[in-house]
Amino acid sequence: MFNDIGPLELVTLIVLAVLVFGPDKLPKVIQDVMRTVRKIREFSESAKQDIRQELGPEFKDFEFEDLNPKTFIRKQMDNDELGLKEIRNGFDLKKEMAEVTDAVHSRDAEASPSGASSSSGDRIDMTKKPEERAPYDADAT
Repeated sequence: MFNDIGPLELVTLIVLAVLVFGPDKLPKVIQDVMRTVRKIREFSESAKQDIRQELGPEFKDFEFEDLNPKTFIRKQMDNDELGLKEIRNGFDLKKEMAEVTDAVHSRDAEASPSGASSSSGDRIDMTKKPEERAPYDADAT
């Protein structure tokens, strides 16, 4: 519960509590706080049990922590019914991009070794302007 509180912070909280409540009232305040925390936990557990009973026996394995999106995704990744591990491990974006880049550069080198464009017709010259524009329809947009 207090995983991120360091020793210096804990000592500071204790000294502050002694200064605010005084050494004679501090044990009573701690008891009251602990009693309140216990009641809240009992209420929470009671509510969870009521919800489980209302859901029925088909949801007996239901955990409220599963409603957290991170937990849900983590369980689905670990479950691996969908084969997500193979997809995630089989897809290397850097490798794919390097292959595409190499293919494009090798095709450019084959098509025009001396800088001249090929006349085979498989390449499109993007520097030419189209002869005619399509009509613009303002109502269609």
